[in-house]
Amino acid sequence: MKVDRFEIRLSGSGGQGIILASIILAEAAGIYEGYHVSQTQSYGPEARGGKCKAEVVISSRQIDYPKTVQLDMMLAMNQASCDAYCFGFKPNGLLLVDSGLVEQVPTSRVVQLPFTQIARDEVGKELTATIVALGALGYCCPILSEESLEAALAARVPKGTKQFNRKALKAGITAAKKYDLDSLPRSVIPEEEEEI
Repeated sequence: MKVDRFEIRLSGSGGQGIILASIILAEAAGIYEGYHVSQTQSYGPEARGGKCKAEVVISSRQIDYPKTVQLDMMLAMNQASCDAYCFGFKPNGLLLVDSGLVEQVPTSRVVQLPFTQIARDEVGKELTATIVALGALGYCCPILSEESLEAALAARVPKGTKQFNRKALKAGITAAKKYDLDSLPRSVIPEEEEEI
């Protein structure tokens, strides 16, 4: 699939693995799917525990500006990061949130899944919540394959953690498959998108 520019923002608190997830996402798109990619990140002054965000821009052409301008997708792993960074969406942009940690969402185009609970219950390691979320994000992203995400994950996570991280990724994909994305409200219907 050719894509002119696809923008994703990941957000949460320092120490949740947001930066690692964004790097895996960027490498899945760049190394394994062959797109041009830009990955940027920023932390709040508190670092661990403070807000952090990372952005990934994916394009089939060279990227002239490395930061996001209009989001196609955003992940919020807690309420503070959702409040701080949930802006700048394209008309049909999609927000994914950890439903156990984000109660107020500013849009109706949202996928709400309990990433932290899934990590705790299905993987047995709460620290894999962001990898669970990455699986769901990857499933909802129309330009990434499951194989690319798995390969990028395996190449990037620390030695000895591949098995449970892969399990976390698969758990996120499985959870997202239960969501009917076509049933979410749209601000622009598909026929109108082609005219824009």
